[in-house]
Amino acid sequence: METSNSHSAPHVRFENVQKSYDGETVVVRSLNLEIRDGEFLTMLGPSGSGKTTCLMMLAGFETATRGEIYMRDKPINNIPPHKRGMGMVFQNYALFPHMSVRENLLFPLQVRRIPEKEAREKVTKALEMVQLSGFEDRRPGQLSGGQQQRVAVARALVFQPDLVLMDEPLGALDKNLREQMQFELKHIHENVGATFVYVTHDQGEALTMSDRIAVFNDGVIQQLAEPDELYERPENAFVAQFIGENNRLSGRVRETAADGFCRAEIAGHGEALALRVNADAGEKTKLSIRPERVMIEPEESLNLPNIYEGRVLELIYLGDHIRARLALLGNEDFVVKIQNARGRRDDERLRNLHRIGGKVRVGWRAEDCRALDCPEED
Repeated sequence: METSNSHSAPHVRFENVQKSYDGETVVVRSLNLEIRDGEFLTMLGPSGSGKTTCLMMLAGFETATRGEIYMRDKPINNIPPHKRGMGMVFQNYALFPHMSVRENLLFPLQVRRIPEKEAREKVTKALEMVQLSGFEDRRPGQLSGGQQQRVAVARALVFQPDLVLMDEPLGALDKNLREQMQFELKHIHENVGATFVYVTHDQGEALTMSDRIAVFNDGVIQQLAEPDELYERPENAFVAQFIGENNRLSGRVRETAADGFCRAEIAGHGEALALRVNADAGEKTKLSIRPERVMIEPEESLNLPNIYEGRVLELIYLGDHIRARLALLGNEDFVVKIQNARGRRDDERLRNLHRIGGKVRVGWRAEDCRALDCPEED
């Protein structure tokens, strides 16, 4: 879904930006990216993909080797970090340990010469926003990790910037607290209306909070889209594998059809009908199928074009669903997620699913199988 301001002038624009630290290895390659005013955009990717370097160039801590970065159509490459007016939250929080929470929040206001009465009012509002009223006199060392993280967010927002940058801010928190803070950051973004640019390698974090996600790999944006678009319609094999769990079958496109589908041969183990994304006739392909889109013992009435027999290698009970690993079409890591619905275990058709070595029929729709590129390393 598009945000209401999605067609307004971009808040930030990267234009042909490139970054190399040694003059030889290119970390960011010819980046062109527009960040919409008021959106929550996440830069997602593995370590070394270039996402943090992009954030540091936007913040002014790194300089682009080539290209230009614009804020509201004004070039900022030569503007020092402290004059860019951005809020910043780091993974280590970067709080002053000798200062109280109040003093930490007052610091950016004092630098901007905000009158004392107004500054204290802003501090009070910022702490209310992150639910830390009453913690003004504590020092960072007297706070939990989650509380320190909230103080860091409050300090980034206290002077009401219209652009906030966050570099892996939840990385040091435990799983439960991290998930809680994801929702809180999303709500804070909705309330303040500022533009958030967030860096993470955690796909779940990106899917939870973002309006759009830019997936980075090898210094290049592989796909830029809303979360559901990335998950449901990945444009290449890297995105399909990086976003969510994904079954990959190696094959070659045998023939294509005018309706956008193709028929692929799966490495001598049979054929599959798939939606053709970026593989042409005669080319190698990776067929991508999400585990939850695979049907176990499907009804004949569904008339699925892709039906195969597999053997159960592993079963893991995960409460709301069962994760089954099958040997299927020459692949021994084919995963199926079966919802733990009432009556499923008593279904006679599924009796083999619940024992190791049992044989089961599986199937999927052609539109749930995507014929993607085949990376060279594969």
